[in-house]
Amino acid sequence: MKKPILFSILLFVWLLSACQVEGGVDRRMTVAPTAMGTGELVAEATAAIEALVATAPPVVSAGSVRIGLAAEPADLLPYHIDSADERVSAPLTELLFPSPLLLMGYTYTNTGVLERVPSFENGDVAFTQVEVYLDSLGLISPTPTETITTVEQINVTFHWNPDLVWSDGTPLTAEDSLFAYELARQINLGQETNDKLALLERYELVDPYTTRAVLKPDFVDPAYLSTYFTPLPRHLLADQPLADFMKSEFALKPVGYGPFMVERREPGSVRLIRNPFYPEANESITGISVVFRDNVDLLRTSVAGGSLDVVALNQPPPELLAALRADAEAGLLTVDAVNSPIWEHLDFNLDVAALQDIRVRRAIAHAINRDAMNATLLGDYGRVLESWIVPEQWAAVPLDQLTRYPFNPDLARQLLDEVGIVDTDGDGLREVAGQPFILNLITTQGSPLRVATAEQIRDDLAAVGLGISVQELPTATLYSPEGQLFRRTFDLALFAWIAGPDPRGWERWSCAGVPNESNGWTGNNFSGWCFFEADRAIRMATTSLDRQERLAAYLKQQQLFTQEVPVLPLFQRVDLVLVNPTVLGIEADPTAPFTWNLMTWTRQ
Repeated sequence: MKKPILFSILLFVWLLSACQVEGGVDRRMTVAPTAMGTGELVAEATAAIEALVATAPPVVSAGSVRIGLAAEPADLLPYHIDSADERVSAPLTELLFPSPLLLMGYTYTNTGVLERVPSFENGDVAFTQVEVYLDSLGLISPTPTETITTVEQINVTFHWNPDLVWSDGTPLTAEDSLFAYELARQINLGQETNDKLALLERYELVDPYTTRAVLKPDFVDPAYLSTYFTPLPRHLLADQPLADFMKSEFALKPVGYGPFMVERREPGSVRLIRNPFYPEANESITGISVVFRDNVDLLRTSVAGGSLDVVALNQPPPELLAALRADAEAGLLTVDAVNSPIWEHLDFNLDVAALQDIRVRRAIAHAINRDAMNATLLGDYGRVLESWIVPEQWAAVPLDQLTRYPFNPDLARQLLDEVGIVDTDGDGLREVAGQPFILNLITTQGSPLRVATAEQIRDDLAAVGLGISVQELPTATLYSPEGQLFRRTFDLALFAWIAGPDPRGWERWSCAGVPNESNGWTGNNFSGWCFFEADRAIRMATTSLDRQERLAAYLKQQQLFTQEVPVLPLFQRVDLVLVNPTVLGIEADPTAPFTWNLMTWTRQ
């Protein structure tokens, strides 16, 4: 009778393991041949069953949500090394550490972590008069000099919600925000945090539930509203070694103050459950199971098949888009598409003699079929751009007030003929000064979308007789201070910017933003566009606090920008949220993580 018993146990193990499908990935156990006795096999099989039961995901109920993501975050902290890290981790960190001011639709929204959004109207943003020392150049000096003057200084006060509680039951106070500031001054908490530190003279405690950010004297920056520091639990971290904080056990499984807390985390998955101390309880969703799979087609079929409820995809590969449309038309899933704040563009190096003629730049702009890029690379989910300020940003202007470059290869040929860049030998390639006109285009390697975009640019320009050689570079090489971009030794450059809540733009479009030897190769005006009126407009737009004055300046700058076309905006990338038809209430947003309103999701 031992063999039937053993067979039954092994069969049960196989059946149980075959049922462990999380996100459509079959995690079966393989029972290998063995020389062990029957009793040992039974004991091993029993232990395997117990292990499977112990690690099996919870049974899906009406209150459980199953989410699939293509990339697994390195940590679950509210601080992100860069924008790419933020895109990966924000859908989860927003549930653990809700943003004090959540960026939704390019506008800051109160989440309840703060009692209100600071403003001049409510008195939380104010100017004070301070005395400063000036050096021999008239600049503010950190050390005493003989010259003293009075300047204005911005103060921003943040009132923290006194009802917030860490998921271990400890009340959250302003001390926790101050602790995060102190930590940021000791270790690298990411580029965004470093940018905040660069704006600040100090960040101070006012009372147990109030902090104040004091910007540097005589320094105006539109980002003043975001100079808070997302709280970290001082009571847990103050006595911990923090040199490796970003890789610590806390970073992997942190204690937060949001509606959810980490129950367990394993390679490839994480389980969140309700934070019992969160003040706004909603019993409709009690748990969240998240799986990470780099196979995007598997994630798609998992939603369509019902083993996942929601999947978020940042710029899915073009070959997947047709399958998504077919699934949506068949009613297997719904697709919520938003235009990403990431926008691709083509930069012209104005140090290249041929590109200094505006007709050549306009010819290239008219020769590139950006609508075809949207159709073939973005599945018509994306959007062609005409300016560097995306339509949802507050400073966007009507298209009829801008110079536009619709696809018109005949006009491109006409402009090139006017310049004298012509094909004299009939080989299909135009010449300039007797030499074939070939431009080198640099871009990043490893991005299928960007490579496909570069190839279409090459083909479109070949159709009007211009030669393009595409050079793919490692990301670190392209953005290196010693690389072709910052040293401005390229002809054309294809890469992306990320639109934020405020357009800003001084670093990208001012004359001072042109990288050169005298400024240590800093600044992001890689095209080298230095146009007096545009420079004055971008300075006004980024230093004034008067909204109407700024709007007028941005309008002027964009009109000059599109007339001069030092950079050709191409398109915004697309972010997709795939939803099983049984889940309702998901509202994707271009700047907020798709989980921003998870507490209102329902299952029908």
